[in-house]
Amino acid sequence: MKAGGLLVTILLAAGTAGAQEYLSCQFAPGWVQAGAKRQYGADNLFEYKDGAAEGYLSFGFVRMVGISCKRGRDTLDIDVSEMKDPDAAYGMYAVNSDPTAPAAKLGMGGQVQWQSASFAKGVYYVEIVETAADTDANDTATMQAFATAMEKRLDGRVTPPEALGWFPKEDLETVRVVPQSVLGLSELKRGYVAKYKAGQAFIVPEASPEAAAASLASVRKQFDDAASAQVGDESFTAKVKYLEGICFFRKGRYVGGYANMSDPQEAAAQAKQLAAAIP
Repeated sequence: MKAGGLLVTILLAAGTAGAQEYLSCQFAPGWVQAGAKRQYGADNLFEYKDGAAEGYLSFGFVRMVGISCKRGRDTLDIDVSEMKDPDAAYGMYAVNSDPTAPAAKLGMGGQVQWQSASFAKGVYYVEIVETAADTDANDTATMQAFATAMEKRLDGRVTPPEALGWFPKEDLETVRVVPQSVLGLSELKRGYVAKYKAGQAFIVPEASPEAAAASLASVRKQFDDAASAQVGDESFTAKVKYLEGICFFRKGRYVGGYANMSDPQEAAAQAKQLAAAIP
């Protein structure tokens, strides 16, 4: 091999080794690696995740690397999934998190429990799951140690998607990232849906104002009784089956609105608040 080719090979190997430093069984005492590191792509993830693979793929899964660690009769499986962008990584974390469990200060969002931990940072979604001989054992310290050490070694954004902060807080119950077909409408790709005590709101980012206008126009064609409204740059209201009173609007490159309200006028009133919060 020529000197130049050898240098490139060495540099690539060094870069790969550095990228894998967050995968280690030595972040807590007593754990040793069991078996080789594993790696999966979109084409073979089902071999590892079986029926759950589709959920990963829907959020723009790119690849996964992982290891298993042993401590006596206990096993720890650590998997790091790289998603197509930080919002997808956060969405993957959010959809798999426990809404009843406390949050941990890890990346864009995280949780640490007795025998598991998870978080999202940058384009990475991290899962740490222990299979303990004592199923009632509280191993929170181990979970925290692994999660903290890994979070420090992963690069990327540590703030949740900005759009999550645009939803009105009053009577807000949950906010989640929907990977596709927001409100069951194929025209509305990946977006954010907030559930309230009454109704639900949504925001769908598009590549440009023109793309957002095209999406809104396509959606409007589905509602025969759609009437123009005064929300954002353009909007309409309607009363439809399943979604009840709705108001959809466009503001810049975002399509947003309210659904499942008692009537279209109430949906429009709430939509105005949401549109005002979008920069």
